[in-house]
Amino acid sequence: SIMKEVSDETVEEVEADCYWCLTNLLAGIQDHYTSDQPGVQRMVMRLEELVTRIDTGLTSYLKEVGIEFMQFSFRWMNCLLLREFNLRCVMRLWDTYISEGDGGFEDFHVYVCAAFLCQFSSQLQNMEFDELFGFMQAIPTNEWTDTEVEILLSQAYVLSTLFGGSDAHLTSQR
Repeated sequence: SIMKEVSDETVEEVEADCYWCLTNLLAGIQDHYTSDQPGVQRMVMRLEELVTRIDTGLTSYLKEVGIEFMQFSFRWMNCLLLREFNLRCVMRLWDTYISEGDGGFEDFHVYVCAAFLCQFSSQLQNMEFDELFGFMQAIPTNEWTDTEVEILLSQAYVLSTLFGGSDAHLTSQR
């Protein structure tokens, strides 16, 4: 067993680091798991506003075929993309969220989701409701590796640089 090879001191350090990471994660997303889940709803609205700003065609098409952002992105926000990626990719994503400091799991996650959705924009705009809805429930990421996740994170970083800290940039001009 690996536990026999690891010193008690190292186990205590790892335990402390794990506790810190979990505490950090939960502190930033407390209102995601309370009554009515206001944090998740807020993130879904921010995602829709952001995608409207960066890919109006996609947002319009989703509305045209009757797909609401809440129908597919609620799970992305609630599960923090855990169900969309393999564990190795999730670890890489979440490592970035932790390194982003306060707001990584709430703010930066929205940019990751926007970059993720927009990667499939042209494909999605060629699908009818049933195919599109099925695709959104099982986006083909089984073969993704660190390379694809790095590209996704880079795109999300660009979006956060362009739109972060300025709510006016996220407000739709309707």
